[in-house]
Amino acid sequence: MHIPRRSLLAALGAVAALGLSACSGPYSISSEVSSFGSWPESRKPGSFAFERLPSQAQAGAIADNQARIEASARAALLKAGFTEATDAKSADVLVSLGMRVDAQDRAPWDDPLWWRWQGSYSHWRYGGLGRIGMYHPSDMLDRRYDRSVAVLLRDRQSAEPLYEARASNEGMTQGPSELAGALFEAALSDFPKVRPEPHRVVVQAIR
Repeated sequence: MHIPRRSLLAALGAVAALGLSACSGPYSISSEVSSFGSWPESRKPGSFAFERLPSQAQAGAIADNQARIEASARAALLKAGFTEATDAKSADVLVSLGMRVDAQDRAPWDDPLWWRWQGSYSHWRYGGLGRIGMYHPSDMLDRRYDRSVAVLLRDRQSAEPLYEARASNEGMTQGPSELAGALFEAALSDFPKVRPEPHRVVVQAIR
């Protein structure tokens, strides 16, 4: 059956629009969270200012990256009840941040059940055996990304650490741009309570 070119293009455009709409909107991000410290029960969140380590304060790309990390954590701190101080000297607490994204190459035989491998079982088990030399060992590796953030709150006057929290998850990519904010929100979700045992926290993000 012949389909007019104009109709075909219109149909393809509708499918593309549907795909875009399906990829936008709220979705859930699950993280593993641990928190530590001794935040005083009667102490209110108060004001905060970001504090950078000397290695994070270098001019150029490092400072720009740290600024992006701080921007991602700001909403989580505000949601936890803090307000941002005009400068570090007037803040109640100083906030130190860290974020890491580590690539891990895992082979299917690293896991006895191979359930985490994203490749095809028959692709390497059978197809590879019959065509030696066509596949490189790296073709069978499952690259995963371990993504984690850390937050440390210190009293500005005494420099005493009051609260520490970490959140992490993993995936097949480095993660969308909104992932950092979701991880920081998960890390501070228990504040001011502490839960040292790793536990699951699910937050909503918007593409």
